[in-house]
Amino acid sequence: MNAASVHSALPPEAESWQARNAEYLGAALAALRQRLQAASNISRAMASSQRAAHEPPPSEPEARPAPSNDRGPMSFFWRRSSAEPAAAPVPLLASPSSPTIEVPSDDPVRRMAAASEGDPPPALLMLARRLGLSEFDRDILLLCVAMELDPATASLCASVHGQPDRDYATFAAAMNLFDRPEWEAVSPERPLRYWRLIDINQPGGRPLTASALRADERIVNYVKGLNYLDDRLAPLVLRMAPPPQGRTLPRSQEAAVDAMAQALRTAPSSSTTAVVALRGSDRPSKHEVACAAAARLGLSLYRLPVDALPPQAAELETLARLWTRESLLLPLALYIDAHEVDAHAGADSPVHRLGRFVARVGGLVFVDSRDGIDLAVEPLVVLDVAKPTTAEQAAWADAIGDRAPAVAPLLAAQFDLSRPDIEAILKSVPAVQTGAAEVAGGADAAALEAALWDACRARTRPALSRLAEKIDARATWKQLVLPPSELALLKQIAGQVRTRSRVYDEWGFRARMTRGLGVSALFAGDSGTGKTMAAEVLANDLKLDLYRIDLSAVVSKYIGETEKNLREVFDAAERGGAILLFDEADALFGKRSEVKDSHDRYANIEVDYLLQRMESFAGLAILATNIKSALDTAFVRRLRFIVTFPYPGPAERRRMWEGVFPEGTPLGKIDHERLARLHLTGGNIQSMALTAAFMAAQLDVKKEDRRVTMPLLLDAGRMEFRKLDRPVNEADFRWVETREGAA
Repeated sequence: MNAASVHSALPPEAESWQARNAEYLGAALAALRQRLQAASNISRAMASSQRAAHEPPPSEPEARPAPSNDRGPMSFFWRRSSAEPAAAPVPLLASPSSPTIEVPSDDPVRRMAAASEGDPPPALLMLARRLGLSEFDRDILLLCVAMELDPATASLCASVHGQPDRDYATFAAAMNLFDRPEWEAVSPERPLRYWRLIDINQPGGRPLTASALRADERIVNYVKGLNYLDDRLAPLVLRMAPPPQGRTLPRSQEAAVDAMAQALRTAPSSSTTAVVALRGSDRPSKHEVACAAAARLGLSLYRLPVDALPPQAAELETLARLWTRESLLLPLALYIDAHEVDAHAGADSPVHRLGRFVARVGGLVFVDSRDGIDLAVEPLVVLDVAKPTTAEQAAWADAIGDRAPAVAPLLAAQFDLSRPDIEAILKSVPAVQTGAAEVAGGADAAALEAALWDACRARTRPALSRLAEKIDARATWKQLVLPPSELALLKQIAGQVRTRSRVYDEWGFRARMTRGLGVSALFAGDSGTGKTMAAEVLANDLKLDLYRIDLSAVVSKYIGETEKNLREVFDAAERGGAILLFDEADALFGKRSEVKDSHDRYANIEVDYLLQRMESFAGLAILATNIKSALDTAFVRRLRFIVTFPYPGPAERRRMWEGVFPEGTPLGKIDHERLARLHLTGGNIQSMALTAAFMAAQLDVKKEDRRVTMPLLLDAGRMEFRKLDRPVNEADFRWVETREGAA
């Protein structure tokens, strides 16, 4: 049993402790009242004798009282002479076997000693032991606590001071009231003031020893038996839910917890702070590892965002002391979330405040960062935490059973999921929860596979609205017109994405490779030759989301911002549910320039970073460019596929015209051979068809006569040529009905 039982639902042993604590506290307050009463009697007697000494004798009525240098009734507590013996003191926490005191049967000292027996001890003794209070510190704290719990104490203090308005505790009163006083108790480095156990109200000009003392509210409640997180800390932190009972982590993460627990057990006993640095790109996995480690140590884990650290040094110091105090009074640990912080920021940044805070705080502290942060305190252990391995993610097939056994390895190969992600996905698919009896047969298995796949896509869909545009991929292989060799390359790309798990995991290539586990492809060709459509076809065929990267949002003039934006893009896409399309990639992945100034140097750094990230990216990334020669050769060498999109010839253009109109479009007689003679790309052909459809829809004729005809298509072609600043030969756009057939 520990201090946490003070505020938990009270089991029988906690009720017993509460009773002993109440008995001890009541006896301590009674002993304090006895001592105060004795001091009050002495104070009144001293004041009466001083007044009698200062009265003029009867024979000299005109005599004036001599001035007195005495400082009032409290002067007795500063200096006692042998001629003025004090009343026998009542030791506040003395042993009942002390030979100097006669202990009556109802003596509070005996009651305190009896209530102190047992484990755990009463709250006041427990607090004194954990915070390092001396006996005199403990007596001062009890005096301050008594002011809040016992109204009689305040009136007795006023009587001791000899002034009705001084009904509060002071250091001076404590030094004269208790045995074995220590001047060190007033020091800011001693526990009473260091741990903020008492508040001092010191108006200007008043001595420290005569200033009013008041016990901290949190400490008063703790001594009374109520233990809770300090309400000054509660708004800044959020409790992290412990792992459900009986749940185990994946083996790779369980090994990290074991290493952490072993390091904490073998840490030097003199160490007051244990810092655990957690590194990695996946927040949920780091959360799970930290929660599991804290639960194994019997600690509650609280999360503190690094942005919540105050910038002022005094407030930061107070926060560090209050949290350290809480870690001594409650079984808890701190998780500082610095995942998004810039590790190289300036002196006023959150990372700077984090270093100062960690150097001052005590207890078990987890520091979550993406790539690691240099701290003023050497971490006890540094752990790189990753998501479960592909094989471990495939273990979620246990929840699917034999209803759709083939989908589990496919999901694990495509989507990089954490344990919370997997659990959330399984809960979101009703068919998983209904049981095998309701899912049987090929059709139902296919429906379950599709539901799980869609749930994974939704869960891993990146939040890239600021840096990328989501493209609704609807194009199919039938709509894509390319030479057979280029079409075969595209199908090879789709095949490699599908079979990655078999090659990397089942055949062992992942164990031998650290880079190049993704699929990267370059689509090169003139504008309108089908590069974006091909990306849509791949996304539609693979059932993945397609995001076109907005280079104007990614590339920044500020040093380091471009890399930061690209890291955000790649991290979000690496979860597996997205294909990245870098349109006009030559603007971003261009050749590195000769370094002539700092701008050239940082521009080259951006290209170097892109080369490294593209090589380590585990998903499918497509780069589209109109100028292949503008790309950096080192980058092109790292690409797995290069697909060239040629300018379409007459045969390709005819196929495009034959499939450009949807089935519902009303068409007249179309001469595809004639249209194929127009030198246009697929994008231009799509634009011509759409323009002609709108022209037909606006015809002022009967509904059945609103058809797309050759004259409308040739008029649209004339407009397309002029848009492209190409010369228009009217002979190419003239349609003669009698010669070439009725439209």
